[in-house]
Amino acid sequence: MENHKPHNTIRENSIFDIIARKIELLPEAERNLLEHGSTYVGLNAAFCGLIANSLFRRVLQVTQARIAAGLPMAVLPFLTANASFKGFVSLPLSTGELHCETCIVTRSGLIGFVLGGLYPVFLAIPVNGGLAARYQSALLPEKGNTLTYWIRISKPIFRRMLFPILLQTMFAAYLGSRQYKVLIKALQLPEPGLEIH
Repeated sequence: MENHKPHNTIRENSIFDIIARKIELLPEAERNLLEHGSTYVGLNAAFCGLIANSLFRRVLQVTQARIAAGLPMAVLPFLTANASFKGFVSLPLSTGELHCETCIVTRSGLIGFVLGGLYPVFLAIPVNGGLAARYQSALLPEKGNTLTYWIRISKPIFRRMLFPILLQTMFAAYLGSRQYKVLIKALQLPEPGLEIH
């Protein structure tokens, strides 16, 4: 069994090298889509975080600590969505581990939905709840009614966030599909230095 490991590693490295060489042959715009697609998903997640933050601030009447609340609401969703899209979509795609368009679109859409859409809204609850408690800007519930209170407060915000969440889901799925098509196009390019007769 140990004899197969070096052979498999060499084979994986050569596949990775071939894909990397082919990607370098693509036009700059398409290369950027493959290399920086996860950043676009992260930026959209940050935008969702800022919208959710703003909605919760209004409901809880929090006027203080705009930057202190806004910064984590943009940075954490950006980092999470960016790293997840890169780790679960872009990297497996460009290393040859993932080669099924449906799988890529599904993975991309799920990352967009969960980490780019739902996560920023759920993150806004403790961030703004903590600020509302600290600055006593809203009447917070007794200990026994906490869950009911936050469900009641969150329902209208989730309704208003439905469009950005769906938009983020469709955008991430579309981006995954585009990355797949660009990679297929790259793989069909001739090897550098080879003449086609």
